[in-house]
Amino acid sequence: MRRPLLATLAAAVLTLAACGTADTPATPAASGGVTPIKLQLQWFYQAQFAGYIAAVDRGFYSEQGLDVQLLEGGVDIVPQTVLAQGKADYAVAWVPKALASREQGAKITDVGQIFARSGTYQVAWKNSGIAGPADFKGKKVGNWGFGNEFELFAGMTKAGLDPGRDVTLVQQQFDMQALLKKEIDAAQAMSYNEYAQLLEAKNPATGKLYTADDFTVIDWKTNGSAMLQDAVWANTEKLGDPAYQQQTVKFLAGTIKGWAYCRDNPEQCRDMVVAKGSKLGKSHQLWQMNEVNKLIWPSKAGIGLIDEADWKQTVDLSMTTKNQTGDTVLTKQPEGVAYTNDYVRKALDQAKAAGVDVTGAGFKPSTVTLSEGGA
Repeated sequence: MRRPLLATLAAAVLTLAACGTADTPATPAASGGVTPIKLQLQWFYQAQFAGYIAAVDRGFYSEQGLDVQLLEGGVDIVPQTVLAQGKADYAVAWVPKALASREQGAKITDVGQIFARSGTYQVAWKNSGIAGPADFKGKKVGNWGFGNEFELFAGMTKAGLDPGRDVTLVQQQFDMQALLKKEIDAAQAMSYNEYAQLLEAKNPATGKLYTADDFTVIDWKTNGSAMLQDAVWANTEKLGDPAYQQQTVKFLAGTIKGWAYCRDNPEQCRDMVVAKGSKLGKSHQLWQMNEVNKLIWPSKAGIGLIDEADWKQTVDLSMTTKNQTGDTVLTKQPEGVAYTNDYVRKALDQAKAAGVDVTGAGFKPSTVTLSEGGA
Protein backbone atom coordinates (compact mmCIF):
# COMPACT_ATOMS: atom_id res chain seq x y z
CA MET A 1 0.00 0.00 0.00
CA ARG A 2 1.25 3.46 -0.81
CA ARG A 3 1.98 5.65 2.17
CA PRO A 4 0.18 8.99 2.69
CA LEU A 5 2.26 12.14 2.23
CA LEU A 6 2.67 13.07 5.91
CA ALA A 7 3.82 9.56 6.77
CA THR A 8 6.26 9.65 3.87
CA LEU A 9 7.63 13.02 5.01
CA ALA A 10 8.00 11.83 8.60
CA ALA A 11 9.84 8.74 7.42
CA ALA A 12 12.05 10.92 5.23
CA VAL A 13 13.04 13.06 8.22
CA LEU A 14 13.91 9.97 10.28
CA THR A 15 15.94 8.65 7.37
CA LEU A 16 17.75 11.96 7.12
CA ALA A 17 18.74 11.70 10.76
CA ALA A 18 19.96 8.15 10.24
CA CYS A 19 21.91 8.91 7.08
CA GLY A 20 23.84 11.91 8.29
CA THR A 21 23.73 15.50 7.09
CA ALA A 22 22.95 16.91 3.68
CA ASP A 23 26.66 17.64 3.28
CA THR A 24 27.26 14.03 2.27
CA PRO A 25 28.67 14.24 -1.27
CA ALA A 26 26.26 12.90 -3.89
CA THR A 27 28.93 12.32 -6.50
CA PRO A 28 32.69 11.82 -6.59
CA ALA A 29 34.95 14.80 -7.05
CA ALA A 30 35.31 16.16 -10.55
CA SER A 31 38.07 14.62 -12.60
CA GLY A 32 39.50 15.55 -15.95
CA GLY A 33 37.65 18.85 -15.92
CA VAL A 34 34.21 17.15 -15.96
CA THR A 35 31.94 17.31 -12.94
CA PRO A 36 29.58 14.35 -12.42
CA ILE A 37 26.05 15.40 -11.46
CA LYS A 38 22.98 13.40 -10.38
CA LEU A 39 19.51 14.79 -11.04
CA GLN A 40 16.59 13.03 -9.35
CA LEU A 41 13.45 13.16 -11.49
CA GLN A 42 9.98 13.17 -9.98
CA TRP A 43 8.52 10.33 -12.02
CA PHE A 44 9.28 7.75 -14.67
CA TYR A 45 10.84 8.86 -17.96
CA GLN A 46 8.32 10.82 -20.00
CA ALA A 47 8.15 14.14 -21.84
CA GLN A 48 7.56 15.91 -18.53
CA PHE A 49 11.35 15.68 -18.25
CA ALA A 50 12.23 16.04 -21.93
CA GLY A 51 14.32 19.18 -21.42
CA TYR A 52 16.69 17.38 -19.07
CA ILE A 53 16.89 14.35 -21.37
CA ALA A 54 17.64 16.60 -24.35
CA ALA A 55 20.31 18.49 -22.40
CA VAL A 56 22.06 15.17 -21.77
CA ASP A 57 21.59 13.71 -25.25
CA ARG A 58 22.41 16.90 -27.17
CA GLY A 59 25.48 17.65 -25.07
CA PHE A 60 24.19 20.88 -23.50
CA TYR A 61 25.36 19.79 -20.05
CA SER A 62 28.67 18.59 -21.48
CA GLU A 63 29.22 22.08 -22.89
CA GLN A 64 29.09 23.27 -19.29
CA GLY A 65 31.63 20.68 -18.15
CA LEU A 66 28.97 18.54 -16.48
CA ASP A 67 28.37 14.82 -16.79
CA VAL A 68 24.71 14.58 -15.76
CA GLN A 69 23.12 11.29 -14.73
CA LEU A 70 19.31 11.27 -14.63
CA LEU A 71 17.78 9.24 -11.82
CA GLU A 72 14.33 7.94 -12.74
CA GLY A 73 11.56 8.53 -10.24
CA GLY A 74 8.72 6.29 -9.15
CA VAL A 75 5.84 5.79 -6.72
CA ASP A 76 8.04 5.30 -3.65
CA ILE A 77 10.70 7.90 -4.54
CA VAL A 78 10.45 11.36 -2.95
CA PRO A 79 12.87 13.50 -5.02
CA GLN A 80 13.34 16.24 -2.44
CA THR A 81 14.24 13.64 0.17
CA VAL A 82 16.79 12.03 -2.15
CA LEU A 83 18.31 15.49 -2.56
CA ALA A 84 18.25 16.32 1.14
CA GLN A 85 19.95 13.00 1.95
CA GLY A 86 22.82 13.90 -0.37
CA LYS A 87 22.04 11.10 -2.83
CA ALA A 88 21.50 13.58 -5.67
CA ASP A 89 22.88 17.01 -6.51
CA TYR A 90 19.55 18.42 -7.71
CA ALA A 91 15.95 17.25 -7.83
CA VAL A 92 12.76 18.01 -9.73
CA ALA A 93 9.74 18.38 -7.44
CA TRP A 94 6.43 20.21 -7.11
CA VAL A 95 6.71 23.28 -4.89
CA PRO A 96 4.06 22.51 -2.21
CA LYS A 97 5.39 18.98 -1.74
CA ALA A 98 8.95 20.26 -1.41
CA LEU A 99 7.89 23.03 0.99
CA ALA A 100 6.18 20.43 3.18
CA SER A 101 9.45 18.48 3.23
CA ARG A 102 11.34 21.68 4.12
CA GLU A 103 9.03 22.22 7.07
CA GLN A 104 9.87 18.68 8.17
CA GLY A 105 13.60 19.47 8.04
CA ALA A 106 14.79 19.01 4.45
CA LYS A 107 17.33 21.73 3.63
CA ILE A 108 16.48 22.46 0.00
CA THR A 109 16.00 25.59 -2.13
CA ASP A 110 14.07 26.21 -5.34
CA VAL A 111 16.67 27.57 -7.78
CA GLY A 112 14.73 27.22 -11.03
CA GLN A 113 10.95 27.26 -11.53
CA ILE A 114 10.80 25.44 -14.86
CA PHE A 115 7.01 25.03 -15.03
CA ALA A 116 5.45 28.48 -14.78
CA ARG A 117 1.91 27.08 -14.86
CA SER A 118 0.05 24.18 -13.28
CA GLY A 119 -1.05 21.25 -15.43
CA THR A 120 -3.55 19.71 -13.00
CA TYR A 121 -7.13 19.01 -14.04
CA GLN A 122 -10.14 17.37 -12.46
CA VAL A 123 -12.17 15.65 -15.19
CA ALA A 124 -15.79 14.45 -15.23
CA TRP A 125 -18.18 13.11 -17.84
CA LYS A 126 -20.01 15.87 -19.68
CA ASN A 127 -23.39 14.41 -18.67
CA SER A 128 -22.45 14.06 -14.99
CA GLY A 129 -23.87 17.42 -13.95
CA ILE A 130 -20.42 18.50 -12.74
CA ALA A 131 -19.45 21.91 -14.08
CA GLY A 132 -17.23 23.14 -11.25
CA PRO A 133 -15.83 22.13 -7.87
CA ALA A 134 -19.06 23.08 -6.04
CA ASP A 135 -20.73 20.23 -7.93
CA PHE A 136 -18.44 17.67 -6.27
CA LYS A 137 -20.76 17.68 -3.24
CA GLY A 138 -22.06 14.18 -2.63
CA LYS A 139 -19.88 12.77 -5.43
CA LYS A 140 -17.06 10.23 -5.56
CA VAL A 141 -13.93 12.28 -6.24
CA GLY A 142 -10.73 10.53 -7.26
CA ASN A 143 -7.23 11.74 -6.42
CA TRP A 144 -3.77 10.22 -6.31
CA GLY A 145 -2.70 11.43 -2.90
CA PHE A 146 1.04 11.75 -2.21
CA GLY A 147 0.70 15.55 -2.21
CA ASN A 148 -0.83 15.67 -5.69
CA GLU A 149 -4.25 16.49 -4.27
CA PHE A 150 -3.50 19.94 -2.80
CA GLU A 151 -4.99 21.92 -5.70
CA LEU A 152 -8.13 19.77 -5.62
CA PHE A 153 -8.59 20.48 -1.91
CA ALA A 154 -7.89 24.17 -2.49
CA GLY A 155 -10.56 24.25 -5.21
CA MET A 156 -13.09 22.51 -3.00
CA THR A 157 -12.29 24.82 -0.09
CA LYS A 158 -12.80 27.85 -2.31
CA ALA A 159 -16.16 26.41 -3.39
CA GLY A 160 -17.21 26.08 0.27
CA LEU A 161 -16.85 22.31 0.49
CA ASP A 162 -15.25 20.31 3.29
CA PRO A 163 -13.16 17.47 1.76
CA GLY A 164 -13.74 15.42 4.91
CA ARG A 165 -17.54 15.64 4.89
CA ASP A 166 -18.98 16.81 1.60
CA VAL A 167 -17.41 14.35 -0.84
CA THR A 168 -16.34 10.73 -0.93
CA LEU A 169 -12.60 10.73 -1.63
CA VAL A 170 -11.37 7.74 -3.62
CA GLN A 171 -7.73 6.68 -3.91
CA GLN A 172 -7.19 6.82 -7.66
CA GLN A 173 -4.60 4.81 -9.52
CA PHE A 174 -2.22 6.69 -11.83
CA ASP A 175 -4.54 6.16 -14.78
CA MET A 176 -8.10 6.99 -15.82
CA GLN A 177 -9.70 3.56 -15.63
CA ALA A 178 -11.89 4.41 -12.63
CA LEU A 179 -13.46 7.30 -14.53
CA LEU A 180 -13.80 5.35 -17.77
CA LYS A 181 -15.57 2.56 -15.85
CA LYS A 182 -17.68 5.20 -14.06
CA GLU A 183 -16.54 3.99 -10.65
CA ILE A 184 -15.88 7.62 -9.70
CA ASP A 185 -17.54 10.86 -10.74
CA ALA A 186 -14.44 13.03 -11.19
CA ALA A 187 -10.83 12.04 -11.71
CA GLN A 188 -7.51 13.80 -11.24
CA ALA A 189 -5.49 14.19 -14.43
CA MET A 190 -2.47 16.05 -15.69
CA SER A 191 -3.06 17.98 -18.91
CA TYR A 192 -0.01 16.30 -20.39
CA ASN A 193 -0.66 12.72 -19.33
CA GLU A 194 -3.85 11.26 -17.88
CA TYR A 195 -6.18 13.60 -19.78
CA ALA A 196 -4.64 12.28 -23.00
CA GLN A 197 -5.34 8.74 -21.80
CA LEU A 198 -9.05 9.55 -21.95
CA LEU A 199 -8.75 10.79 -25.51
CA GLU A 200 -6.79 7.66 -26.46
CA ALA A 201 -9.57 5.37 -25.20
CA LYS A 202 -12.25 3.91 -27.47
CA ASN A 203 -15.90 4.70 -26.84
CA PRO A 204 -17.62 1.28 -26.94
CA ALA A 205 -20.87 2.92 -28.07
CA THR A 206 -19.33 4.39 -31.22
CA GLY A 207 -16.18 2.36 -31.78
CA LYS A 208 -14.27 5.62 -32.09
CA LEU A 209 -11.97 7.45 -29.67
CA TYR A 210 -13.51 9.72 -27.08
CA THR A 211 -13.19 13.45 -27.76
CA ALA A 212 -12.95 16.53 -25.57
CA ASP A 213 -16.69 17.00 -26.06
CA ASP A 214 -17.31 13.91 -23.92
CA PHE A 215 -15.76 15.46 -20.82
CA THR A 216 -15.87 18.47 -18.54
CA VAL A 217 -12.44 19.73 -17.53
CA ILE A 218 -11.91 21.77 -14.38
CA ASP A 219 -8.60 23.58 -14.79
CA TRP A 220 -7.25 24.91 -11.49
CA LYS A 221 -5.43 27.71 -13.33
CA THR A 222 -8.79 29.32 -14.11
CA ASN A 223 -10.15 28.62 -10.65
CA GLY A 224 -7.48 30.45 -8.65
CA SER A 225 -6.39 27.24 -6.94
CA ALA A 226 -3.26 26.49 -8.96
CA MET A 227 0.08 25.87 -7.27
CA LEU A 228 3.59 25.89 -8.68
CA GLN A 229 4.80 22.52 -9.89
CA ASP A 230 8.03 21.24 -11.47
CA ALA A 231 11.04 23.15 -10.14
CA VAL A 232 14.76 22.44 -9.83
CA TRP A 233 15.73 22.16 -6.17
CA ALA A 234 19.26 22.47 -4.81
CA ASN A 235 20.89 21.63 -1.48
CA THR A 236 20.59 24.76 0.69
CA GLU A 237 23.71 24.14 2.76
CA LYS A 238 25.85 23.41 -0.28
CA LEU A 239 24.72 26.70 -1.84
CA GLY A 240 27.11 28.31 0.64
CA ASP A 241 29.98 26.80 -1.34
CA PRO A 242 31.13 28.97 -4.29
CA ALA A 243 31.94 25.85 -6.31
CA TYR A 244 28.38 24.53 -5.90
CA GLN A 245 27.02 27.96 -6.75
CA GLN A 246 28.95 27.97 -10.03
CA GLN A 247 27.91 24.40 -10.70
CA THR A 248 24.26 25.37 -10.16
CA VAL A 249 24.51 28.17 -12.72
CA LYS A 250 26.07 25.78 -15.22
CA PHE A 251 23.44 23.13 -14.57
CA LEU A 252 20.62 25.65 -15.04
CA ALA A 253 22.20 27.03 -18.21
CA GLY A 254 22.30 23.54 -19.73
CA THR A 255 18.75 22.89 -18.56
CA ILE A 256 17.48 26.12 -20.13
CA LYS A 257 19.06 25.18 -23.44
CA GLY A 258 17.50 21.72 -23.22
CA TRP A 259 13.98 23.06 -22.71
CA ALA A 260 14.42 25.67 -25.46
CA TYR A 261 15.47 22.86 -27.80
CA CYS A 262 12.34 20.85 -26.93
CA ARG A 263 10.18 23.89 -27.53
CA ASP A 264 11.60 24.24 -31.03
CA ASN A 265 12.00 20.51 -31.77
CA PRO A 266 9.12 18.65 -30.10
CA GLU A 267 9.26 15.60 -32.37
CA GLN A 268 12.98 15.09 -31.79
CA CYS A 269 12.48 15.38 -28.04
CA ARG A 270 9.56 12.97 -28.24
CA ASP A 271 11.88 10.47 -29.90
CA MET A 272 14.55 10.96 -27.21
CA VAL A 273 12.01 10.26 -24.50
CA VAL A 274 10.71 7.14 -26.25
CA ALA A 275 14.29 5.94 -26.75
CA LYS A 276 14.92 6.48 -23.06
CA GLY A 277 12.52 3.61 -22.37
CA SER A 278 9.22 5.33 -21.69
CA LYS A 279 6.31 2.91 -21.52
CA LEU A 280 4.04 5.50 -23.17
CA GLY A 281 3.64 5.55 -26.95
CA LYS A 282 4.80 8.05 -29.55
CA SER A 283 1.55 9.95 -30.07
CA HIS A 284 1.05 10.17 -26.30
CA GLN A 285 4.57 11.50 -25.79
CA LEU A 286 4.15 14.08 -28.55
CA TRP A 287 0.92 15.23 -26.88
CA GLN A 288 2.77 15.38 -23.58
CA MET A 289 5.66 17.35 -25.09
CA ASN A 290 3.21 19.85 -26.57
CA GLU A 291 1.28 20.26 -23.31
CA VAL A 292 4.43 20.56 -21.20
CA ASN A 293 5.67 23.29 -23.53
CA LYS A 294 2.43 25.18 -22.81
CA LEU A 295 3.27 25.13 -19.10
CA ILE A 296 6.68 26.71 -19.76
CA TRP A 297 6.28 28.93 -22.81
CA PRO A 298 5.96 31.75 -23.38
CA SER A 299 7.96 32.87 -20.37
CA LYS A 300 7.85 36.65 -20.29
CA ALA A 301 10.67 37.10 -17.79
CA GLY A 302 12.67 34.03 -18.85
CA ILE A 303 12.34 30.30 -18.18
CA GLY A 304 13.08 29.32 -14.60
CA LEU A 305 12.54 32.69 -12.92
CA ILE A 306 10.31 32.38 -9.86
CA ASP A 307 7.36 34.77 -9.97
CA GLU A 308 6.76 36.22 -6.51
CA ALA A 309 2.97 36.41 -6.94
CA ASP A 310 2.75 32.77 -8.00
CA TRP A 311 5.02 31.76 -5.12
CA LYS A 312 2.85 33.69 -2.66
CA GLN A 313 -0.32 32.06 -3.98
CA THR A 314 1.24 28.61 -3.59
CA VAL A 315 2.34 29.32 -0.02
CA ASP A 316 -0.97 30.97 0.96
CA LEU A 317 -2.98 28.04 -0.38
CA SER A 318 -0.62 25.62 1.36
CA MET A 319 -1.25 27.37 4.68
CA THR A 320 -5.03 27.73 4.39
CA THR A 321 -6.31 24.71 2.48
CA LYS A 322 -7.37 21.84 4.74
CA ASN A 323 -7.43 18.19 3.78
CA GLN A 324 -9.98 15.58 4.85
CA THR A 325 -8.51 15.44 8.35
CA GLY A 326 -8.32 19.20 8.79
CA ASP A 327 -4.56 19.47 8.32
CA THR A 328 -2.87 22.04 6.08
CA VAL A 329 0.14 21.48 3.84
CA LEU A 330 2.16 24.06 5.77
CA THR A 331 1.71 25.31 9.31
CA LYS A 332 3.80 28.46 8.85
CA GLN A 333 5.62 30.56 6.30
CA PRO A 334 8.69 28.81 4.83
CA GLU A 335 11.80 29.70 6.77
CA GLY A 336 15.27 30.42 5.44
CA VAL A 337 16.06 30.50 1.74
CA ALA A 338 13.11 28.62 0.26
CA TYR A 339 13.75 30.03 -3.20
CA THR A 340 16.21 32.27 -4.98
CA ASN A 341 16.47 33.70 -8.49
CA ASP A 342 20.18 34.46 -8.11
CA TYR A 343 21.49 31.46 -10.02
CA VAL A 344 18.84 31.24 -12.72
CA ARG A 345 19.36 34.92 -13.57
CA LYS A 346 23.04 34.23 -14.21
CA ALA A 347 22.13 31.14 -16.22
CA LEU A 348 19.64 33.14 -18.29
CA ASP A 349 22.26 35.80 -19.00
CA GLN A 350 24.68 33.11 -20.12
CA ALA A 351 22.05 31.41 -22.32
CA LYS A 352 21.02 34.70 -23.93
CA ALA A 353 24.65 35.56 -24.64
CA ALA A 354 24.92 32.21 -26.43
CA GLY A 355 21.90 33.02 -28.60
CA VAL A 356 19.30 30.91 -26.80
CA ASP A 357 15.73 32.24 -26.89
CA VAL A 358 14.87 32.12 -23.17
CA THR A 359 11.37 33.63 -23.37
CA GLY A 360 9.78 31.81 -26.29
CA ALA A 361 7.61 34.85 -27.07
CA GLY A 362 6.70 33.40 -30.45
CA PHE A 363 5.79 29.94 -29.16
CA LYS A 364 2.62 28.47 -30.61
CA PRO A 365 1.44 25.02 -29.52
CA SER A 366 0.78 22.36 -32.11
CA THR A 367 -2.33 20.28 -32.72
CA VAL A 368 -1.49 16.69 -31.84
CA THR A 369 -3.53 13.74 -33.12
CA LEU A 370 -3.68 10.92 -30.59
CA SER A 371 -3.79 7.27 -31.53
CA GLU A 372 -5.63 4.52 -29.68
CA GLY A 373 -3.65 3.69 -26.57
CA GLY A 374 -1.24 6.51 -27.34
CA ALA A 375 0.67 4.43 -29.88
